[in-house]
Amino acid sequence: MLLLLVEWLRSLGVKIPFAFTYFSSRMILASVTALLLTIFLGPRFIKKLYELKIGQPVRSVDDCPLLAELHGKKKETPTMGGVLILSSMLVSLLLWMDLRHIFTWILCSTTLCLGVLGGWDDYLKLRYKNSRGLTARKKFGVQIAFSALVALYLLYPPLTHMLAGEKMFRAPIAKEQTHRSEGRVKQDRNASQTLSTDEYIARVYVPFDKDPILVLDGAAKMFAFLLIILVITGSSNAVNLTDGLDGLAAGCLVMVSLVLGLFAFFSNHIDLARYLNILYIEGSGEIAVYLLALSGAALGFLWYNGYPAQVFMGDTGSLALGGVLGVSSVLLRREMLLAVAGAIFVAEALSVIIQVLSYRYRNKKRVFLCAPLHHHFEYKGWPETKVVIRFWIISLLFAIIAVLSLKFQ
Repeated sequence: MLLLLVEWLRSLGVKIPFAFTYFSSRMILASVTALLLTIFLGPRFIKKLYELKIGQPVRSVDDCPLLAELHGKKKETPTMGGVLILSSMLVSLLLWMDLRHIFTWILCSTTLCLGVLGGWDDYLKLRYKNSRGLTARKKFGVQIAFSALVALYLLYPPLTHMLAGEKMFRAPIAKEQTHRSEGRVKQDRNASQTLSTDEYIARVYVPFDKDPILVLDGAAKMFAFLLIILVITGSSNAVNLTDGLDGLAAGCLVMVSLVLGLFAFFSNHIDLARYLNILYIEGSGEIAVYLLALSGAALGFLWYNGYPAQVFMGDTGSLALGGVLGVSSVLLRREMLLAVAGAIFVAEALSVIIQVLSYRYRNKKRVFLCAPLHHHFEYKGWPETKVVIRFWIISLLFAIIAVLSLKFQ
């Protein structure tokens, strides 16, 4: 919104610093805006939640006796703090992002759709005692349907160009380097090919390799379609599973969003992208702006969510924030990088999958003392703060490894 205002004022002859239009400036401003909004609105928001008696549901004694004992004191701590996080992010989006770019609206739609889904799930848990909220089938159904719509827009050219043809949004494009060093043969280091939306989305990249490991075409694009659904749905649920201890998910979200934001910023500059041997994606700076807003909002939320937590984000926040990370990685073609930077999220999700499969197919035998993984270490006697800090350290380590992949490829 402010970007449009700046351009309008310039058209009237008003001198406005160009810094307000730079992606780097807008990234910083979006992060600071979300951070300050979350911190300064936090006390009033938490007070209102206490007045509404929106307490955090905890596992029952029959389900997990030790957790019921350890986390019993959290029963009155308000949840649905994700409303505060998402509101701060959306304000930053409206202020600092380009409202004429399709990436802005894809990320906005992700936040709203999955935020409403998580909010409805939280509401059902609070409204009806002993309720587990939405059934897994309904929750997965909405997540898969939304992910499929995103995949359809990116991979189905008629739909992509329909919006572009109506002059609503320009279809995103990418540029891939074509020069390769072969002995003494000199090649143009600026040589590149322009890729349409469906062409660049159909490429699969892995960290530490500058070339795509797969270039899908024709019927093979169905694999890319399924991969997009898997990444967005999986990321959304993985963050949701990680959100079980004070500050755990929020701290990891800060690090992962900063890593993806860095890649988005580099991918938006053709010279930097060429130097780092990564895909140039036109307009990916808008993704960087939103990811920095996410990191700022998560950091501000950590002010109140750190041990002992005054508020929890609930499914309202975790499902939406995980979805934003998943969608961002898809738009940047960095799904595998998300798995590295978000190794804690992956480990938490895998621990639940392994536990369920083991219980079902190994005569009710469990691999972990309790799932997700952070509860396993609580069962082993680790204090909650030690689990959180050690998981943060591991998350930081994998974030550094993810950033190193920029140069070691």
